[in-house]
Amino acid sequence: MESIRKYIAEFIGTMVLVIMGCGTAMLVGCDAVNGGGYILTALAFGLVIVGMAYCVGNISGCHINPAVSLGVLISGGMNVKDFIFYVVSQCLGAVAGTGILSLIFTLGGVTDKTGGFGSNGLAGVNGNAGAGLIVEIVLTFIFVLTILGVTSKKAGHGSFGGLIIGFTLTLVHILGIGLTGTSVNPARSFGPAVFAGGDALSSLWVFIVGPFAGAALAAVVYKLLEGKTEK
Repeated sequence: MESIRKYIAEFIGTMVLVIMGCGTAMLVGCDAVNGGGYILTALAFGLVIVGMAYCVGNISGCHINPAVSLGVLISGGMNVKDFIFYVVSQCLGAVAGTGILSLIFTLGGVTDKTGGFGSNGLAGVNGNAGAGLIVEIVLTFIFVLTILGVTSKKAGHGSFGGLIIGFTLTLVHILGIGLTGTSVNPARSFGPAVFAGGDALSSLWVFIVGPFAGAALAAVVYKLLEGKTEK
């Protein structure tokens, strides 16, 4: 029963992330000419993490991101079974969140703003998948490395952990939005891509491989760094 509660928490957390983060992107746009849209979208994603960290963090750890779950798995913080069910729950939550956005925007008569449902893309790197991969690997590495450090038993950040993680997600979005739309989260990319189709689906692999690679690298590096500090 405890495991089921964790999976439900991950479903809800990821659903809220997509609704608030991608929903904000759909409303304000992310045109480079209007930097305000960048900041609002970055803040939306970051603030969702803060809110969900204090909402479901004590239940599931508030991964709401398959890349984070992979980093935790490699670090020894969860087992393979939980990892698989976390990822499934997160992807289903992302699809549900995008479905809710589609319903809201359709019923509200603002279908002109649905666009790609906040999906990720490679337009900011001129369609170059290699550049997109590098962006996602680097940004996810920074994000997951921060999470592993903040949640380490040695960290002692206490109740401030959610804030630190949320601000870090905001930070990586500020750079990444203009390049790939910032994924660092395969589930967050999966849900909108399912509804958007087309180019969003064809480039989806970049936003799965990149974040997973960045998370794995972060986990390995953090284990090495943490090991060096042991007495």
